[in-house]
Amino acid sequence: MVKQISVFVENKKGRLARITDVLGKGGIDLIALSIADTTNFGIMRCIVNDPEKALKLLKENDITASTTEVIVAEVVDKPGGLAYVLGLLDKADISVEYLYSFVRTPNENALILFRVEEIDRAVKTLEAGGVKLLDEKDIYDI
Repeated sequence: MVKQISVFVENKKGRLARITDVLGKGGIDLIALSIADTTNFGIMRCIVNDPEKALKLLKENDITASTTEVIVAEVVDKPGGLAYVLGLLDKADISVEYLYSFVRTPNENALILFRVEEIDRAVKTLEAGGVKLLDEKDIYDI
């Protein structure tokens, strides 16, 4: 499992720039990033090289943020690769809240981040199905 930072982002000019500036000046490397928005606000979800430091920096700068445990899976990068992984979770009756992919990859496979309801059961299900899961050290070494 990997710690993800979730940041509340008001839909205002310059807000995202400020958040990324705080992280950048603090030496925080954004490894993966997803932004979902509504009319008035968004949620920036990211994997960083130092989640504890990132959270501290954000809070010191009055930016609302929290951490969440997520699963990072190596998925065969060919048609049906993601469908196989999602099928394993579906057969186990595990709901996927959201997912997004990584920009960095160590080989020919895709790296997909999953937020699920029952993370421990999801990990066991995926591992039993032959899916390689990555931990924080694996991610930081990419």
